[in-house]
Amino acid sequence: MLLTVAVIGAPHGLRGEVRLDLRTDDPERRLAVGNVLETEPADAGPLTVTRARTAPDGATFVIFDEARDRTAAEALRGVRLVVESDEDEGDDDEGWYPHELVGLRAVHVDGRELGTVAALEHLPAQDVLVVTEPDGGEARVPFVAELVPDVDPGAGTVTLDPPRGIFAGDPAEWEDEGEDEEAGTDEGAGTRA
Repeated sequence: MLLTVAVIGAPHGLRGEVRLDLRTDDPERRLAVGNVLETEPADAGPLTVTRARTAPDGATFVIFDEARDRTAAEALRGVRLVVESDEDEGDDDEGWYPHELVGLRAVHVDGRELGTVAALEHLPAQDVLVVTEPDGGEARVPFVAELVPDVDPGAGTVTLDPPRGIFAGDPAEWEDEGEDEEAGTDEGAGTRA
């Protein structure tokens, strides 16, 4: 499976430097000088990193050996830098595209329906799943393994383990209800299967 390392953004300056929209948790390894990265579309690459830097505002900029001027850098705008997944890869979510996730049913780890995935937002710190709840509200769940333990396009589902407060019909409320029931009399304790 191909994982997206970054999406190439606007050129910066005249010498081919471009800004990257990072999608990896390990930019130092993925964008090390000398690394050769495949691209989508494939005919835009492969691209060899000759310089990488992080600006004071956290933005990442690179120069590729194959694009040494602003015109060549502008032609790369929107190109995805991709790598084959490997055993060391920690987050499967790097490989998901918005079109693969939008429309999937969002279910809680206990099986309760939470809504439908409406979008995948790419924020500076991490990607975020936008889920439309049954009442029409929106919830945003950071797309990390701890909160999104399973994505199964074949089953049409994404499984979530959200913290308290993210959803209006918060699973935390369900847990509290369960605790109240368990804290009730002994008569109720024996009725559950």
